[in-house]
Amino acid sequence: MCRHLAYLGPPQSLRALLIDPPHSLFRQSWEPRRQTHGVVNADGFGVGWFADGDPEPARYRRSGPIWADPSFPDVARVTRSGAVLAAVRDATVGAATGTEAAAPYAGDGWLFSHNGAVDGYPRSMAKLAGTVPAADLLELEARTDSAFVWALIRARLREGAGMAEAVSTVVADVSALAGSRLNLLLTDGTTIVASIFGDSLSALTGPGFTVVASEPYDDSPGWTEVPAGVHTWNTEGAVQA
Repeated sequence: MCRHLAYLGPPQSLRALLIDPPHSLFRQSWEPRRQTHGVVNADGFGVGWFADGDPEPARYRRSGPIWADPSFPDVARVTRSGAVLAAVRDATVGAATGTEAAAPYAGDGWLFSHNGAVDGYPRSMAKLAGTVPAADLLELEARTDSAFVWALIRARLREGAGMAEAVSTVVADVSALAGSRLNLLLTDGTTIVASIFGDSLSALTGPGFTVVASEPYDDSPGWTEVPAGVHTWNTEGAVQA
């Protein structure tokens, strides 16, 4: 339903990460190679990044396709970061549209993205709604399954759960109630946590950097397919649970 990417490592321009590679996220918006649900990702896009010394990430999001935004290439050329999360969106039928529905979602120093869908939302999630503070439900950024999944994760993080625990328990609880594809990305600027549940994910690691993406952005032999489950990375690569 979407394509997304997270990066940790030496500061790079957003353009170098998201536009310049031969099969970049920019290109995946109209020509994904491994997407099995949907054809194009033209229903919005977003980029979140952390700046040195600021715990709260910045975001640039739009409701239209990434290729139709004439400002983004210039913004991407001059913006550098060592911690980035970006996504291009193929909206679920009936879901909200608009900038507020584009990942990444943000709050309390985290960035979050969801590639997938929750069947029967919102009715299928009624039992879990009570686990989220009412104020958070009223403040959901968008009427989407992704925004609700983020609210679930954020509530558990606020209760003291670690990032991997929050992601894994939400995947288990949501999938127990409804057919779901739950490929999730969560980062706090120093760690990436991802769930692989219903779609593909690949990782590329090297000296001091890690990229985790729905599909490789180039043909480097260093990319590896990530198996189903919940996984954690930092700048040195995969972290053992």
